[in-house]
Amino acid sequence: MSLNSRRRRQLLEATGPLLLQGERVELATLAAVGTVSVRRQVLTAAVVGVLSAGTVTATVRPRPLYIALTDQRLLFFDGNNGGKPGKLLMNLPRPYVSVGATKKGLFGLTLTTRLSVVEQEQGLKLTFPVQHRADGHEFVSLLPVTH
Repeated sequence: MSLNSRRRRQLLEATGPLLLQGERVELATLAAVGTVSVRRQVLTAAVVGVLSAGTVTATVRPRPLYIALTDQRLLFFDGNNGGKPGKLLMNLPRPYVSVGATKKGLFGLTLTTRLSVVEQEQGLKLTFPVQHRADGHEFVSLLPVTH
Protein backbone atom coordinates (compact mmCIF):
# COMPACT_ATOMS: atom_id res chain seq x y z
CA MET A 1 0.00 0.00 0.00
CA SER A 2 1.41 3.35 -0.94
CA LEU A 3 0.75 6.72 0.65
CA ASN A 4 -2.88 7.54 1.27
CA SER A 5 -4.34 10.03 -1.19
CA ARG A 6 -4.15 12.98 1.23
CA ARG A 7 -0.45 12.44 2.07
CA ARG A 8 0.38 11.80 -1.60
CA ARG A 9 -1.37 15.06 -2.58
CA GLN A 10 0.50 16.95 0.17
CA LEU A 11 3.84 15.52 -0.99
CA LEU A 12 3.09 16.39 -4.62
CA GLU A 13 2.12 19.93 -3.52
CA ALA A 14 5.45 20.26 -1.66
CA THR A 15 7.33 18.88 -4.66
CA GLY A 16 5.52 20.92 -7.34
CA PRO A 17 7.32 24.26 -6.95
CA LEU A 18 10.70 22.48 -6.96
CA LEU A 19 10.19 20.60 -10.23
CA LEU A 20 12.19 21.62 -13.27
CA GLN A 21 10.62 22.18 -16.70
CA GLY A 22 9.25 18.82 -17.89
CA GLU A 23 10.25 16.95 -14.72
CA ARG A 24 7.67 14.50 -13.37
CA VAL A 25 7.26 12.52 -10.16
CA GLU A 26 7.49 8.75 -10.68
CA LEU A 27 7.11 7.58 -7.07
CA ALA A 28 5.96 9.19 -3.82
CA THR A 29 6.53 7.22 -0.61
CA LEU A 30 7.72 7.26 3.00
CA ALA A 31 10.76 5.46 4.45
CA ALA A 32 12.93 5.55 7.55
CA VAL A 33 16.30 6.96 6.52
CA GLY A 34 19.55 6.32 8.37
CA THR A 35 20.64 4.09 11.20
CA VAL A 36 20.73 4.30 14.96
CA SER A 37 23.68 2.74 16.75
CA VAL A 38 23.18 0.19 19.49
CA ARG A 39 25.18 2.47 21.79
CA ARG A 40 22.72 5.32 21.25
CA GLN A 41 19.73 3.02 21.78
CA VAL A 42 21.13 1.69 25.06
CA LEU A 43 22.17 5.14 26.27
CA THR A 44 18.73 6.63 25.53
CA ALA A 45 16.92 3.76 27.24
CA ALA A 46 19.19 4.03 30.30
CA VAL A 47 18.81 7.81 30.66
CA VAL A 48 15.02 7.71 30.28
CA GLY A 49 14.79 4.76 32.65
CA VAL A 50 16.80 6.56 35.33
CA LEU A 51 14.95 9.87 34.92
CA SER A 52 11.55 8.21 35.08
CA ALA A 53 12.46 5.75 37.86
CA GLY A 54 11.81 2.90 35.45
CA THR A 55 8.22 3.85 34.66
CA VAL A 56 8.90 4.89 31.04
CA THR A 57 10.88 3.18 28.30
CA ALA A 58 12.20 4.92 25.22
CA THR A 59 13.26 3.74 21.81
CA VAL A 60 15.28 5.52 19.19
CA ARG A 61 14.66 4.89 15.53
CA PRO A 62 15.74 6.31 12.18
CA ARG A 63 13.97 9.43 10.97
CA PRO A 64 10.94 8.95 8.68
CA LEU A 65 11.27 10.97 5.46
CA TYR A 66 8.96 11.41 2.50
CA ILE A 67 10.64 10.53 -0.78
CA ALA A 68 9.69 11.92 -4.17
CA LEU A 69 11.50 10.10 -6.97
CA THR A 70 11.32 12.11 -10.16
CA ASP A 71 12.71 11.28 -13.58
CA GLN A 72 15.69 13.56 -12.75
CA ARG A 73 16.14 13.70 -8.96
CA LEU A 74 15.49 12.18 -5.57
CA LEU A 75 13.88 14.62 -3.12
CA PHE A 76 13.69 13.91 0.61
CA PHE A 77 11.25 15.86 2.78
CA ASP A 78 10.92 15.93 6.57
CA GLY A 79 8.46 13.23 7.60
CA ASN A 80 7.19 14.89 10.78
CA ASN A 81 6.70 11.38 12.25
CA GLY A 82 4.20 10.45 9.55
CA GLY A 83 2.49 13.84 9.49
CA LYS A 84 2.33 16.35 6.67
CA PRO A 85 5.51 16.54 4.53
CA GLY A 86 7.82 19.23 5.86
CA LYS A 87 10.79 21.09 4.42
CA LEU A 88 13.12 19.74 1.76
CA LEU A 89 16.10 18.04 3.44
CA MET A 90 18.00 16.47 0.52
CA ASN A 91 18.04 16.89 -3.24
CA LEU A 92 20.09 14.24 -5.07
CA PRO A 93 20.54 14.11 -8.86
CA ARG A 94 19.27 10.72 -10.03
CA PRO A 95 22.32 9.86 -12.19
CA TYR A 96 24.49 9.96 -9.04
CA VAL A 97 22.51 7.46 -6.96
CA SER A 98 22.14 3.69 -7.02
CA VAL A 99 20.66 1.11 -4.68
CA GLY A 100 21.97 -2.09 -3.17
CA ALA A 101 20.22 -5.39 -2.85
CA THR A 102 17.07 -5.52 -0.76
CA LYS A 103 16.74 -7.39 2.51
CA LYS A 104 13.75 -8.21 4.63
CA GLY A 105 13.71 -6.57 8.02
CA LEU A 106 12.49 -7.90 11.33
CA PHE A 107 9.95 -10.72 10.82
CA GLY A 108 9.88 -9.90 7.11
CA LEU A 109 7.65 -6.89 7.74
CA THR A 110 9.98 -4.22 6.39
CA LEU A 111 12.14 -3.87 3.31
CA THR A 112 15.65 -2.49 3.64
CA THR A 113 18.06 -1.26 0.99
CA ARG A 114 21.11 0.97 0.90
CA LEU A 115 21.23 4.09 -1.28
CA SER A 116 24.71 4.84 -2.64
CA VAL A 117 25.72 8.32 -3.76
CA VAL A 118 28.66 8.89 -6.10
CA GLU A 119 31.86 9.91 -4.26
CA GLN A 120 30.34 9.27 -0.82
CA GLU A 121 31.92 6.54 1.29
CA GLN A 122 28.81 5.65 3.25
CA GLY A 123 25.39 5.09 1.78
CA LEU A 124 22.02 5.83 3.31
CA LYS A 125 20.02 2.97 4.76
CA LEU A 126 16.38 3.11 3.68
CA THR A 127 13.81 1.05 5.54
CA PHE A 128 10.35 0.86 4.05
CA PRO A 129 7.73 0.01 6.72
CA VAL A 130 5.20 -2.74 6.12
CA GLN A 131 2.58 -0.42 4.63
CA HIS A 132 5.13 0.94 2.09
CA ARG A 133 7.06 -2.28 1.42
CA ALA A 134 5.65 -2.53 -2.14
CA ASP A 135 6.89 1.04 -2.77
CA GLY A 136 10.34 -0.14 -1.67
CA HIS A 137 10.36 -2.81 -4.37
CA GLU A 138 9.25 -0.25 -6.96
CA PHE A 139 11.87 2.25 -5.72
CA VAL A 140 14.63 -0.33 -6.16
CA SER A 141 13.37 -1.29 -9.62
CA LEU A 142 13.49 2.34 -10.80
CA LEU A 143 17.15 2.94 -9.86
CA PRO A 144 20.38 1.30 -11.01
CA VAL A 145 21.72 -1.43 -8.72
CA THR A 146 25.09 -1.04 -6.97
CA HIS A 147 27.43 -3.93 -7.68
